[in-house]
Amino acid sequence: MPQYTPPVRDTRFVLEHVVGLQNFSNLPGFDAATPDVVDAVLEEGGRFVAEVLFPLNQSGDQEGCTRHEDGSVTTPAGFKEAYKRYVESGWATLGNLPEYGGQGMPHVVSTAFQEYMISSNMAFAMYPGLTHGAIAALLAQGSEAQKQMYVPKMVSGEWGGTMNLTEPQCGTDLGLIRTKAEPQADGSYAITGTKIFISAGEHDLTGNIIHLVLAKTPGAPDSSKGISLFVVPKVLVNDDGSLGERNAVTCGSIEHKMGIHANSTCVMNYDGAKGWLVGEEMKGLAAMFIMMNAARLGVGLQGLGIAEVAYQNAVQYAGDRRQGRALTGPQEPNEKADTLFVHPDVRRMLMEAKAWTEGLRALCLWGALQVDLEHHASTDEDREMAGDLVGLLTPVIKGVGTDKAYEVATNAQQVYGGHGYIQEWGMEQYVRDARIAMIYEGTNGVQAMDLVGRKLAQKGGRAVQAFFKIVGEEAAAGKADPATLAIAEALEKALGQMQAATMWFMANGMKNPENVGAGAVPYMHLTGLVAVGLMWLRMAKAATALKASGEGDSAFLDAKLVTARFFAERIMPDAGALRRKIEGGADTVMALPPEMFRAA
Repeated sequence: MPQYTPPVRDTRFVLEHVVGLQNFSNLPGFDAATPDVVDAVLEEGGRFVAEVLFPLNQSGDQEGCTRHEDGSVTTPAGFKEAYKRYVESGWATLGNLPEYGGQGMPHVVSTAFQEYMISSNMAFAMYPGLTHGAIAALLAQGSEAQKQMYVPKMVSGEWGGTMNLTEPQCGTDLGLIRTKAEPQADGSYAITGTKIFISAGEHDLTGNIIHLVLAKTPGAPDSSKGISLFVVPKVLVNDDGSLGERNAVTCGSIEHKMGIHANSTCVMNYDGAKGWLVGEEMKGLAAMFIMMNAARLGVGLQGLGIAEVAYQNAVQYAGDRRQGRALTGPQEPNEKADTLFVHPDVRRMLMEAKAWTEGLRALCLWGALQVDLEHHASTDEDREMAGDLVGLLTPVIKGVGTDKAYEVATNAQQVYGGHGYIQEWGMEQYVRDARIAMIYEGTNGVQAMDLVGRKLAQKGGRAVQAFFKIVGEEAAAGKADPATLAIAEALEKALGQMQAATMWFMANGMKNPENVGAGAVPYMHLTGLVAVGLMWLRMAKAATALKASGEGDSAFLDAKLVTARFFAERIMPDAGALRRKIEGGADTVMALPPEMFRAA
């Protein structure tokens, strides 16, 4: 049976020594995030997910959700009670605004708790996770009346929320949507169409579900410029806030998926359902991106959460399982065999998992801090800088975070050997669950194109130049300390490869845009390598300082320094290969005619 222990110590280390949470106590929301309060969130939140959510993960996967003839959906046994406890314990309100009933904790703190939720039960965590994205869109684009009507009960967890974008004929290319919105005399719209892949589209956890739906009004352009956003409640809400009659929106079926079985991924049918315009007509794309960007950061966090729990179980198994002897001779002569830990290739997989998982945790939390600073930093310049970094890092956190998480999960499964392929050990579920994160909220290829096609050139390249400056300055400073010299030098070399690849795009992308498309994924991974390398330099710097002062757990800090060196020596050299892939251009990628891909 799998197990999970929330990595509270590592989270605390990152928040204190990489993110520097204590340095922002003068900003709104941060004043409440005192060390004692943050410790309580991590400890109690970790205990809640370990005791309440994790025990339902495997059983929920095996049972799945059930759709009934009336279109209603029930979640697996135990989920409804667990959700009730989640709401009653106040976890739903943690990072939401106080004016809507939230606790107002910084986003970076709630992100730490969300990681634990995902590790313990990814399918469960998706129900409130989708609600957060819908709240963000309503707060940014909704009218005051819409905010007051829907947001407080979504914040409390009484109501859920969804995003309804995809249709059978269109995924990424939203200009192809066919869902129609016909204006009505009372100012509402009649929404008609079919949406697919709608996570948490129908379930029994909340009294209402507030759907945010993309549709086109009559006469709108037949492109993405014609998209509008509508709020469509499952149950209509009366003027006094009470629930009225059921709206004309139903779950037509539940998708039969590879993983996340305990989350109801629905085909949603809108049959003249009553909805209301959110924001301006034909400006739905902007509102959609608010939801998508929040969701993409959340999906990157899903990658981290699955990687962490898969890694923990692989470590446990490697310490228990005895197979063969060490290459240097028996390590435990009194036993018939040594543990898997004596084998270098098992160590390689575990070290890669540790390096990526801890590095991605630091990057996700640093990215979450930028979300806070974009809204609350004290100067325009700081808010602008944070916004630039969020925009640049969002596709990287989503794309690289989920690609590497799947790799970690499959390697963790590999450590188990044949047992990793057997359901009762739990590892195959983590592999299946991790796979979707590379696909939804924009496939990772789309993330890469967003990075190279939009983010690099945006505002004259301001964001990537700011990133280069941060990395360059910290690498130069790190070289001045013998303890971090090798790590800083490796980061500086990787940064040089990224800068050269960026210049190559500038020189060759205009000549042939397919050069950019062919190199987009390697460039995204090169950026991720540099970003996580920066996190490891910061962690190594912090560990060195703590050891020098005699603070902290010496073994924990030594492990940080060794893992930082491992990342520098064994992973950051990949930067050169990624650059060479980029500079290989598009010729061989695009040369073959389609028929040459088919069997004779």
